[in-house]
Amino acid sequence: MKIWSKLAFIGISLFFTYSLANAQRKNGKKKILFVVTSHGEKGNTGEKTGYFLGEVAHPWKVLTDAGYDIDFVSPKGGDAPVDGFNLKDSVNNEFWNNKKYHYKITHTLKPSEINPSKYSAIYYAGGHGAMWDLPNDTALARIAATIYQNNGIVAADCHGPAGLVNIKLADGSYLVNGKKINGFTDEEEKIVGLTNVVPFLLEDRLKERGGIYEKSAPWQIHVTEDQRVITGQNPQSAASVGEAIKNALKK
Repeated sequence: MKIWSKLAFIGISLFFTYSLANAQRKNGKKKILFVVTSHGEKGNTGEKTGYFLGEVAHPWKVLTDAGYDIDFVSPKGGDAPVDGFNLKDSVNNEFWNNKKYHYKITHTLKPSEINPSKYSAIYYAGGHGAMWDLPNDTALARIAATIYQNNGIVAADCHGPAGLVNIKLADGSYLVNGKKINGFTDEEEKIVGLTNVVPFLLEDRLKERGGIYEKSAPWQIHVTEDQRVITGQNPQSAASVGEAIKNALKK
């Protein structure tokens, strides 16, 4: 009887351990990794750039309100340059003045410090700086590919999809190949006068990589989801990208 009692106790313990782990997964207790640029200049224009504050703050608000914990990584680590610094936006203000996350965004991790198994999703924030350093960062590409191949989500907004264009999966295919995809349009780049400044046009490069590119009129909210890849077109789409990540993690 003692043996059967011990076996029953072990069985019940394992059941509750599994149930707790499963509940934590469904409640979003795993972390989400935000990628931001380390690049702070728009080519040779002398103009400053970086990650766009609203494209960090608005998805952050959606996902932290849903119970997720977020870490930040950049190619160089440390204090990442910020653009679109508008604290009149209440969500931007809330993020910037949150002591925990202000420390994290001004002390971003290096790719070498990241364990991909800790994360259920990775999100690339936009800002023009992303066009210069994120596409060719092989360490970040490996992290994103690992998260995706572990059944995680890869997401990006505005210029953030620049970080996706060179991600390859284990079979050698590009992550975006054959998937509906989205990002800052050629038309929007022309409107802001940077067509001849950025190192490439994001819309064109996503198409070159086999992405099935979607878009709306300039500055309209547009979010595309396909096979656990979520992309938004512009800063106006950032909060909606956060909502899409949240909903996808519930599945």
